[in-house]
Amino acid sequence: MADKTPKEPSAPVATRIDPTKEGLSPEQMHFIRQVELQQWKKKTQQLRTRNVVTGLAIGALVVGIYGYTFYSVSQERIMDEMDEEAKLQRKQGPKTGAN
Repeated sequence: MADKTPKEPSAPVATRIDPTKEGLSPEQMHFIRQVELQQWKKKTQQLRTRNVVTGLAIGALVVGIYGYTFYSVSQERIMDEMDEEAKLQRKQGPKTGAN
């Protein structure tokens, strides 16, 4: 079985620190804030793009359903007109024993 205990990071860059407990200089704190701001901007842009794509997909689905509804209602109207014409033809047609 694999050992599941976390290993100590070998690179000092990857270690996490608590800025409030560490004695960091103002320049270091400023650098940390700049990096966090850049990461936030990058993630925000990715989320915005994903939200736009999702919104467009949902909008396309809604427009598709709306269009299909209008199309099916217009088909029903055509079928109703054909039924009306068939009724008129039956009324006006010759009367035989088969009617």
